[in-house]
Amino acid sequence: MRAFTYSRAAAVAHACQQTRDGARLIAGGTNLLDLMKLEIEVPEVVVDINRLDLANIAQSGAGLRIGSLVTNSACAAHPRVRGHYPVLSRAILAGATFQLRNKATTGGNLCQRTRCYYFYNRDQACNKRDPGSGCSALEGANRIHAILGASEDCIATYPGDMAVALAALNADVEVTAPDGSVRSIPVREFHRLPGDTPDRDNVLERGDVITAVTLPAPVGGTQIYRKVRDRASYAFALVSIACVLKMDEGRIASAALAFGGLAHKPWHDSDMDELLTGKAPSDTLFEAVADLLLDGARGYGQNDFKIGMTRRVLKAVLREATGMQA
Repeated sequence: MRAFTYSRAAAVAHACQQTRDGARLIAGGTNLLDLMKLEIEVPEVVVDINRLDLANIAQSGAGLRIGSLVTNSACAAHPRVRGHYPVLSRAILAGATFQLRNKATTGGNLCQRTRCYYFYNRDQACNKRDPGSGCSALEGANRIHAILGASEDCIATYPGDMAVALAALNADVEVTAPDGSVRSIPVREFHRLPGDTPDRDNVLERGDVITAVTLPAPVGGTQIYRKVRDRASYAFALVSIACVLKMDEGRIASAALAFGGLAHKPWHDSDMDELLTGKAPSDTLFEAVADLLLDGARGYGQNDFKIGMTRRVLKAVLREATGMQA
């Protein structure tokens, strides 16, 4: 690890100023420190934000405001999260170890970087790590890689679980800019597809600091988080699905689906939600939803299986959420 200067932020404005000048923020450090050890991230200044007053969960109108320094463990265990937003609690508990969840924060989790093997190997070409160098994953080991929304510059996937549930819940990310202004970004728009700038994971601008995530009013219904992975414990998703679905007199009154492990960002398509809404559940309907999701899906060799797997898992989740017999 290269030498760096360490400081503590006394206020959000100080943290914004420091990051605008090129410093990196550290909270739990569960991703940043690994990247620094491998010299993938080489900040000259690291600013600790753990003393900022951003570790509270509080009611916000009819919804919930989760501070960016709330740990994953605290968020998953909070009574209102467990009671009204169980898909979020389940998604968090499906990721990482107890020790990591005790340190990882809400804001840091949103900003975690891909686990593409080539991104972590400095001897391999990676446009995300070194723009313009190429993408070794295109013809390499790409079992965990994207089948949706990828480009010839990058087929990496976003690795997190929490953001997938937040996308299904239609949460917002609260961001403070260096000029003190605060804006709200829908979490569905927070992460980016790779295009020709895969080094940019999200829409944050230099100097922006995430201060909270806000959840809308509880919607109730059945909430499911299903994660398929190579091993049952502490592995990143090959495909994950967050489903929030409400039935009314035998028909689907509302539905929201989000997917992990398939793209450079948590994947949400409002057309899928609209296709489900107002209809009686059936295998024919679920096949049509899967067709819509996978329209344009592309495998790159080792990850071709993801297309069929995603279809099967989606149908199983929808059958469970609607109460159909297996």
